[in-house]
Amino acid sequence: MTPNLRCQFSRLTPLCAAVMAVLVAGTSCAKKAPADSVRVSGYVEATEVQVSAEVGGRLLDLKVAEGDRVTAGAVIAQIDTADALLILARAQADREVADAQLRLLLAGSRVEDIRQAEATGAAAEADVAAANEDLTAADRDLKRFESLMASNSGVEKQRDDAASRKEVAARRVTAAEQRTRAAAEVLNRLKAGARPEEIEAARARLTSIDAQIATITKGVKDATVRAPITGLVTQKLVDAGELHAPRVPLLVIADLDNVWANVFLDEPLVPRVSLGQTVTLYTDAGGSAIEGRITFISSKAEFTPRNVQTAAERSKLVFRLKVSVDNRKGVLKQGVPVEAEIRFTK
Repeated sequence: MTPNLRCQFSRLTPLCAAVMAVLVAGTSCAKKAPADSVRVSGYVEATEVQVSAEVGGRLLDLKVAEGDRVTAGAVIAQIDTADALLILARAQADREVADAQLRLLLAGSRVEDIRQAEATGAAAEADVAAANEDLTAADRDLKRFESLMASNSGVEKQRDDAASRKEVAARRVTAAEQRTRAAAEVLNRLKAGARPEEIEAARARLTSIDAQIATITKGVKDATVRAPITGLVTQKLVDAGELHAPRVPLLVIADLDNVWANVFLDEPLVPRVSLGQTVTLYTDAGGSAIEGRITFISSKAEFTPRNVQTAAERSKLVFRLKVSVDNRKGVLKQGVPVEAEIRFTK
C-alpha cells in the first residue's frame, strides 16, 4: 500500500468507527424490552351517603358530630312526633267506631227487635180479623134494612147508618191489612240483616282507616333517623332545634372502610392491565405500601382531543382505572393524592 493510501485509510477509520457505534446503539435501542411496570397518579374517593328523614318537623336531638364514627342502624337523630301521635290517636278512635259499625252489621238484628216486629205483625193481623168481623156485621145490617125498606117496613135513616158503618168497617180492614204488610216487611228485613253493599262499605271504611294508621305509624317510626351505613360523619348540615322539611339532608356519612383510588393510565398501556389485577399504592406521607385491586377500567378515554387521527395523538389519551382498597385501618382519606404502581401482565 502506498503511503498516500495508507494515510487516507487512517483518516477514515475513526469516522467509520463512529458510524458503527451509532448503528449499534440504534439497534440496541430498537430491541430494548418494554418496562414491566409504571407509576401513575390519582386521588382517593369514598362512598358518601346524605342521610335524610322521610318526615319533616323540629329536630329534637342530633346524637353525632363531625368526625364521629357510626355503625349501620344506630340512632343518629330524633324528630318531634307530638303532632303525629295526636293524629294517630284520632285515627285509632275512628277505627274503633268503624269496626263497631261493621260488627253491628255482621251481627244482624237483635232477637228483641225481631220479637217486637212479630208482635206488631200479630196485632195487625188481629186488627184485620176484627175489622173483617165489623165489616161482615155492617154488611148484614145493611142488607136487613134494605129488605125492610123494600117492604116499606123499615126506616131510611137506619139503612143509611148501616151503610155508613159498612164503609167505616171497610176502611178499617184496608188500614189493618196495610199495617200487616208493613209489619211483615219489617220482620223480613230484620231477619235478613244488613245488605251486602252496606257490609262492603263498612269494610272499605275500616280498610281506609287502617291504611291511614299505617301511614301515620310509619311517619312516627321514620322520625327516628338511623345510620344507613357504617362510616364517618364528614358533614353536619343541621343543628338540634331547627325545623326542616321532609327528605332534606341532615348530615353526610362516608364509608372510609372501603375506598378506591382513581388513577389514569396512558392509552398504549391499557391493553396490558386487567380487572382484578393487584396494584400497589403509595402516599406522599411515605410508609408501607398499600395493596389494592383494579375493579374498573373505563371504556371511554379521558381528555380526548377533538380530532384523533394520528398514532402520536392517540398516545395522549388516558383511561381511568378504579383501584379498590380495604381501608379498615384508616390509612387513606378522601381526596388524598396517591401514586399507583402497576405491574403489567406478560
